[in-house]
Amino acid sequence: MEFRIGVLPGDGIGPEIVAQAVKAIDAVCRKYGHSVRYTYAEVGAAAIDKYGDPYPESTHAGGMGSDAVLFG
Repeated sequence: MEFRIGVLPGDGIGPEIVAQAVKAIDAVCRKYGHSVRYTYAEVGAAAIDKYGDPYPESTHAGGMGSDAVLFG
């Protein structure tokens, strides 16, 4: 089974936590024969710096097209 996960690392400690969560998800998928496709997007201060908006439409669209969202 393939899963689509939208990844929103956020800012502050979020990117560090999300990176470890992705490793855990990958390990579980390997063990049970699943695959996962990640779509990364900015949210919070990172999105403000890049787009001038804490939750841009592109971030929303990426999350809506996913089976789940990992938010840091």
